[in-house]
Amino acid sequence: MNVAPAITLTAEQKKSLVSNVRKRSTPHKVYIRSQIILLSAEGKPINSIAEEIGVSVPAVRRCRRRFVECGLPALAKDATRPGRKNRLPEEKVKEIIQATLNTTPRGATQWSIRTMAKDFGVSPGSVQRIWAAHNLKPHLGETFKFSNDPCFFEKLEDVVGLYMNPPEKAIVFSMDEKSQIQALDRTQLQLPVRPGIRARQTHDYKRNGTTTLFAALNILDGAVMGRCFPHHRHQEFLKFIKDIDRNVPKDLDVHVVMDNYATHKHSEVQKWLNKHTRFHFHFVPTSSSWLNLVERWFGKLTDKQIRRGTFQNVSQLINAIERYITDNNQNPKPFLWTSSADKIREKITKLKEMYGEPYIENLNRTKC
Repeated sequence: MNVAPAITLTAEQKKSLVSNVRKRSTPHKVYIRSQIILLSAEGKPINSIAEEIGVSVPAVRRCRRRFVECGLPALAKDATRPGRKNRLPEEKVKEIIQATLNTTPRGATQWSIRTMAKDFGVSPGSVQRIWAAHNLKPHLGETFKFSNDPCFFEKLEDVVGLYMNPPEKAIVFSMDEKSQIQALDRTQLQLPVRPGIRARQTHDYKRNGTTTLFAALNILDGAVMGRCFPHHRHQEFLKFIKDIDRNVPKDLDVHVVMDNYATHKHSEVQKWLNKHTRFHFHFVPTSSSWLNLVERWFGKLTDKQIRRGTFQNVSQLINAIERYITDNNQNPKPFLWTSSADKIREKITKLKEMYGEPYIENLNRTKC
């Protein structure tokens, strides 16, 4: 008979163990372990305890040992166990990481788990664990464009400063044109949504003309001034700027954030600005449309009104856009800019350090 020294319990420990055995809400493993310790305290042999409870002898030994070492908390928490040792040599792991970062497979633009595993003679699970451990996701991709504007940071601070700390006695607009909005009519009626079935529309369509929307987003309250034109020349731009001038109280300065489209810098526009000194134009850096808040509003307009709409003519399209602007202005909600110019500068600096500044400068030159 396998006999071990009896375990001595304090009154508090015995009360807690008896409570674990009696309560219905006690987890099963805590119930079993409490029984083992109570029977051990009575002096019963290990083999008898194992047979009575229906567990193995090593399990009884482990439970007794952990209780002696750690007390009651050991009953509720499993002992930590070392994970399986990595069977791949460290050199092989480094090779896989370097190949993931610096190469592409033959006949493809990016590595997959199975192509990497096949080329390096390892299991797909090993590749998956290595990628997860080093946060590598070669199957994912995003678009990007580094600005090559030599005055990038100056313009960045100017625009972000307007968003986060607008001047007093002034109104700030984020303005742009959404050009070539197509009035598309589907060749068949749209099938409406049904339980378990998405709404559907034909892939082919008929073009019924285009319009250009000029829009100015008030960054303080989210209200939008908009007007549609058949073209987006400097003449239409001036008409829209004059609309803004008529609708903004004369005692307020007007700051307008916009992109570097040539229309915005036309000589006729400059002449008008010289006569209306309360207007101040602020240009975002080149290739930085993400700095123009009205682009976010254009995205909502496209998602909610244009993409799935059907229009038999341009007039229907313009009416739909005007209805959306009216609804928006009944309960406007501004877009809050939260990232400071310093944070954006830090991110750009980090990217340059990650990829190497000479590489990015060369990339910019090739894109100019």
